[in-house]
Amino acid sequence: MFEMLPQSNGKIVGIRATGKLTDADYQEFMPELELLIEEHGSICLLVDLEGFDGWEPLAAWDDFTFGMTHWHHFDKIAIVGDALWEKLAAQATNLLMKGEARYFDLSQRNDAWVWVQA
Repeated sequence: MFEMLPQSNGKIVGIRATGKLTDADYQEFMPELELLIEEHGSICLLVDLEGFDGWEPLAAWDDFTFGMTHWHHFDKIAIVGDALWEKLAAQATNLLMKGEARYFDLSQRNDAWVWVQA
């Protein structure tokens, strides 16, 4: 499931993804992100993956299509996690977006917030 983090403010958006994400999770949450993109033009996103267990197949497609549709609407993406694949995902994201993506270990969560808000 997705959860909007309370530190979110304006174009600074923090979300937590936990458990195994489903298509229903995307259908419920992505319109909220699209409204923020529409309102601000672009956003800075912190994605906290503590407790994340992956995607169901359709949800993985949802994630891919959302990213490909909105790659140019992110100024910064901070990925907070504890797995090598998450670090590699941040590096790959840098190749696909106009802004910058960085990986932060769970112990660096506060640093991730400082960076995404700067």
